[in-house]
Amino acid sequence: MHSSSRRNWIKKSALGIGAVAATPFTTWANRVVIANETNSTFLHPETFPFNEFTPPYILPEKPLAILAWNENPYGFSPMALEAINESTSKANRYGWQDLMGLKKVIAEKEGVNPSNIMLGPGSTDLLERTSVYCFRDGGNVISADPAYMSVISVAQASGATWKAIKLTENYEHDLEGMELAMDKETKLVYIANPNNPTGSKTNRNDLYEFCAKVSKKAPVFVDEAYLEFSKNGLEDSMVDLVKKGKNVIISRTFSKIYGMAGMRCGYIVAHEDLITELSNFTIPGFGISSPTIIAAQVALDDKEHLHKCRTDILEYRDITIKYLITKNINYIPSEANFVIFEINMDGTKFTEEMYNSGIVIRTFKFWDKTWCRVTIGTDDEMRVFFNAMDKIYRK
Repeated sequence: MHSSSRRNWIKKSALGIGAVAATPFTTWANRVVIANETNSTFLHPETFPFNEFTPPYILPEKPLAILAWNENPYGFSPMALEAINESTSKANRYGWQDLMGLKKVIAEKEGVNPSNIMLGPGSTDLLERTSVYCFRDGGNVISADPAYMSVISVAQASGATWKAIKLTENYEHDLEGMELAMDKETKLVYIANPNNPTGSKTNRNDLYEFCAKVSKKAPVFVDEAYLEFSKNGLEDSMVDLVKKGKNVIISRTFSKIYGMAGMRCGYIVAHEDLITELSNFTIPGFGISSPTIIAAQVALDDKEHLHKCRTDILEYRDITIKYLITKNINYIPSEANFVIFEINMDGTKFTEEMYNSGIVIRTFKFWDKTWCRVTIGTDDEMRVFFNAMDKIYRK
């Protein structure tokens, strides 16, 4: 790409993203119009708020069970906390050396070279940077309906269009439909597995064959933020395709199973040529603090803490599903750290009543139905949630 062209698209992209950051509510409203004009089948509430009632995150006089953002309720590794305390004395220095150390550890974990890794302040940041890169000259993005909206939001802000392909009857990605939707303007196929907000997972072998095939036409971004919570865990990762040189991008985050949502650290695994291209217009890892880098590296080694978090979360995910079954509530089978279920009452009213009972949840509207997505919390939090459901949910 010529330098003048590069400057032009970076300027265009920066303006688009700047507008998103500066005026989020105006931008959300504009995106509703865009989606309607392009006949998008689903206006995802991560981008287009569904509820008029927006509860405060925390009220000092009222303790809340925060079950809305798919965080790990057990926090991060005690070993990582100790490392953070020791590292703060060095926080006046940039963490380049520590960053390179973390990249090497991650590369070894993934079985790739450090040149295949890019770090960023959370995987969402890297999703959006990749979207800026892919849609600098427009095009279209293909994803599930519903889907996590970061890639799609930035693509639309950059002038791209969105092709939303509804999940199948068993809530997997419609891989055949997604392939048929591809054309010469397709710049990226985005797949979250497990999917957000549904928590459902697409068959590993089917997805592997799909990625290997369609990545010859356009890059495939597989977001594996919740994969550690699935039945087979990282065994079902698509990272082997990167090792084989396929045009596939894998993202992971320290925000979920590692319990570091507020510390912001994530990474992508991709072909080294793509990593180089992405690095040409951004400084990889610059937004990650030194204490976070050190904590992330230590957290990778604390297998005991990870195992306990996974075990406890999956136990209460099963308990939550059993509760929904006893109430005859329709739900989507989940392999993530949350469950989404149908509610037959106004979503705004439901959200407000749950909040007044001390609980923050998310409600969504898609497929002409209203849904509640609840993050799996601690024993105490889930008991509060079940009690509130008994009082609030309308048959």
